[in-house]
This record gives sequence, structure tokens and C-alpha cells, in this order.
Amino acid sequence: RLGLDELAGRRPRELSGGQAQRVALARALAADPAVLLLDEPMAALDARTRVEIRSVLREVLAGFDGPTVLVVHDPLEAMVLADRILVIENGRAVQEGTPSEVARRPATDYVARLVGLNLYRGTLADPGSRQVELDGGGRLVAAGGGPTDLDLGALAAGAPVLVAVRPMSIAVHTREPDHGSVRNVWAGRVSAMDLLADRVRLSVDGEIDAAVDVTPAAVADLGLADGVRVWLSVKATDVTGYSAP
Repeated sequence: RLGLDELAGRRPRELSGGQAQRVALARALAADPAVLLLDEPMAALDARTRVEIRSVLREVLAGFDGPTVLVVHDPLEAMVLADRILVIENGRAVQEGTPSEVARRPATDYVARLVGLNLYRGTLADPGSRQVELDGGGRLVAAGGGPTDLDLGALAAGAPVLVAVRPMSIAVHTREPDHGSVRNVWAGRVSAMDLLADRVRLSVDGEIDAAVDVTPAAVADLGLADGVRVWLSVKATDVTGYSAP
């Protein structure tokens, strides 16, 4: 099942890291276990081998009838491999749910960083318009979320809420955009820039601090650099608000 036939004659020291991980999985499955306990099964693998083993492991778990407990530090691996996720922060369970629930509605700043979202705590100022007064300053209109999200309109004014925004949903401007077309607009200043694969992650400090993802082309076109003043905007439908746990 794991493509190890051609390796049968090799000594352990002759195996690559990926091959050794395949052997380890085969040894775990060969005993026909009732439960699988996998602790960092892709640790110490290079990026290419990690993708390969993740694919193999996903197939293995899909065909395994018993329960599996998988311990990982990589949030992508948890999202891809798990049916349910339990997040441990400082030795304490802080959130549990399906990958979709955890990714869309993080309960703490730590979980938000794991899934790559901006997360803000605040108070529901106006249930009708879904305006949220943020604890750190500023306001956001949170009209996003699917049918499973708790409707902010059903909460009372003054209720504690969380607001999540994807970095890629935030637009960057060099001058103030038209407030008529976008309901959430605020000013800031670029404080850091980091290259992440095919995009650039901006850290923008302002009334509302935010991580923003843009393309390298946008960096060049807008003349972005540390210290540059910018305006940020995000559609209300791209801002998800929900009751704070």
C-alpha cells in the first residue's frame, strides 16, 4: 500500500527520510491496530517529502476504520488530515471543532495566527448595522459569514464579540478611497514587509492594526516600503463577526 516493495532489501541507514517515514507508517499499520496514535509523523522531513508523506497519510487515514489521534504543530497538516481539531495553547484546550469551524471562527489570538487571520475583540455597538466597536480602537462593520454563523443582529447591543478578517481581503490604497463603495476604511502606516511564497505580508499599524497580503507587483506599483502611509479598506461582507466564547 505504501510503495515499499522495491526497498525490501535495503538496510535502515540506506533509506531517505521520506522512505523511513513510509516504513514507520507500514509498521504501525501492519499490526492491524484498533487505534492509531501518530505523534508528529512528518517531523524532520524536507518540504517536498513532507507533501508526499502528507498525501500518503491522508489516503491511509481515509481507509482506516478506527479512531486516530494525530499530534502536529503545522496548522495546514491539521486542516488537511483531521476531522476534528483540538487546539492546545499554554497547556490548555482553547478551541475544538471541525477544520472549517476553527479556520473561520478562531477563539483566541493564538488560533487566529495559526490559521492566518486578523482577529479583533470588541463590543457590538449596533446589531442592526452590525457595527462593532473594537477594544483596541476603531470600528468595523461585520456583515460576513455563512448561514451557520451566529447572526450579530440576534445579539443585544453591548455583547462581547470577535471579528475575523483575512489578510487577502484587505485592499491597500495610497490615498483615501471612496467611502461610498467600501464601508470599512482606515489609515495606517507600513511597519514591516515579509515575503511569503508568492505574496508579500504587510504589517500595517494604525487605528486598526492589520496584516495584509498583496502581490509583489502591487508592492512595486504602489511604491510600498517601511514607513509609507497607506489607506486600508475591506468590504463588510469580508468581515465575519461572532459571539465571543
